[in-house]
Amino acid sequence: MRGHRFIYRLFLLGIGITCLLQGCINNDIGYPQIALSITAMQVEGQVGNAIISEEKRMVTLGLDESVDMRKVLVRSLSVTEGAKSSLSVNDVLDLTSPCNVTLSLYQEYQWSIIANREISRSYKILNQIGVSELNEKTYIATAYVSRDTKWKDLQIVNLKLGPDGATYNGNTDFSSIEWIPYTNYASAKVKVKYKDFFEEDWELRVYRKDKMAETKQADGFVNVAWLYGEGIEGLDNGFEIREASVTEWEKVPEKYVTINGAAFTACVPHLKAQTTYVCRAYSGENYGEERSFTTGQAVELPDGSFENWHSVIEKKHIWWKPWTEGTTGYWDTGNKGVVTASDSNTTPTTQVTWNNNGTAACLQSKNLFIKFAAGNLFMGEFLEVVDGTNGLLDFGKPFSERPTKLKGHYKYVPQNVTILPTNSDDKKAFEFLKNKPDTCSIYIALGDWDSPVRICTTPSKRQLFDKNDEHIIAYAELNSGKAMTEYEPFELKLDYRVTNRVPKYIVVVCSASKYGDYFAGGDGSTLWVDDFSLEYDYDN
Repeated sequence: MRGHRFIYRLFLLGIGITCLLQGCINNDIGYPQIALSITAMQVEGQVGNAIISEEKRMVTLGLDESVDMRKVLVRSLSVTEGAKSSLSVNDVLDLTSPCNVTLSLYQEYQWSIIANREISRSYKILNQIGVSELNEKTYIATAYVSRDTKWKDLQIVNLKLGPDGATYNGNTDFSSIEWIPYTNYASAKVKVKYKDFFEEDWELRVYRKDKMAETKQADGFVNVAWLYGEGIEGLDNGFEIREASVTEWEKVPEKYVTINGAAFTACVPHLKAQTTYVCRAYSGENYGEERSFTTGQAVELPDGSFENWHSVIEKKHIWWKPWTEGTTGYWDTGNKGVVTASDSNTTPTTQVTWNNNGTAACLQSKNLFIKFAAGNLFMGEFLEVVDGTNGLLDFGKPFSERPTKLKGHYKYVPQNVTILPTNSDDKKAFEFLKNKPDTCSIYIALGDWDSPVRICTTPSKRQLFDKNDEHIIAYAELNSGKAMTEYEPFELKLDYRVTNRVPKYIVVVCSASKYGDYFAGGDGSTLWVDDFSLEYDYDN
């Protein structure tokens, strides 16, 4: 009987081992899904910071014009904590085409590295009209001269088509460049070489032009307009403007005009809203074509006084929301995440306002022990809490006008930074902040995104607002670590990177701890903000 029991136990043991082996073969063990990222990168000859796209899994590097793209040395590389990378420091990359990098932990993620070598190019002819056109795809550089210019009198005064030190037809000067006249233009062939890795064949062209002045572009905002013109360098260059309903022209004052060689621009203030204007450029006695534009409408910043709030109880904590109950909010906060562990840290206050009237917003950074929470207020929506205490947010609200300034009042009392990120890479990056006064941040951006800007604060999936985003049309920011006893006014003048694109969204963000997205800051740092508004004109 005992023998039978022993055999039976062996049988059960064999079944157990077989099941265990089958489980291993079938790989039923669930591994965590961790998105792996390149978080920082530096190569020899790099210009500016690496542009990292989590969405595209792509790193874009700007390189100095003298860099041999076939041999680019990796100086530093940071990736998600714990991940292994197929790329290492001191590797030499060929970046003439995209370079693929594999990151691995529990799964593999493919990233690509691309490089742009920006070469400063220029081409200028004596007595040229307007600005030269350099086409880096066709390798044709074009300049214009007056209709009475003789081809034999053409003279190059500036030419740079390659890195500093490049040769042109074997010479460092322009002596070997010969012009060949055709029916309506003159042409010259130029071989540009630099060391053993750069060689391009360019064609220089010069055309005669009937127009001595051109009105290139006119962009009307609300109370200002941006005008662009070209003429002959050295002449009296500028603009004239009038309302479309009148016939008399007015000269744009010289103080509003900026001259850059044969090109000139003007920012004309004090215009009427919702009015059609006509403008034209002039160069000496020559006038460009007339262009019309219509100014927009001044739109107030919704809920910029921060008067509307209501609260609810969530998990025994007070959750303050910056909008009237039963309506849709224009502003939001990180309170949705904070109330998982504490009362709200962005709240209304009637005691600390800039003029002792109404309500202001009080943003206080808190150490919640499980996570640092920066006091914040932003245009958009806090979508949901993800990965424990992290947030998924949308920045921005629809907006299509072009203001010139964001104005308001603020007061700030910083604490020393004692909280650093728990992620080891981030902790190293922000170690320099430790025991120094915290910094508050207020910024505004106008952009032509097709949807709100998605933000994720989870370190392994981090996607933060990038002020260098190509969709941004205008931007301004305030950063301060100064301790204040009273409110102070602020004025952020928007820097328009382009003037001929119309915004689709406006983003305004306030934070009591500038690096709160990385969970770094001072426990108790407090920022009060009150009465924000938009301006649409310039003072001078």
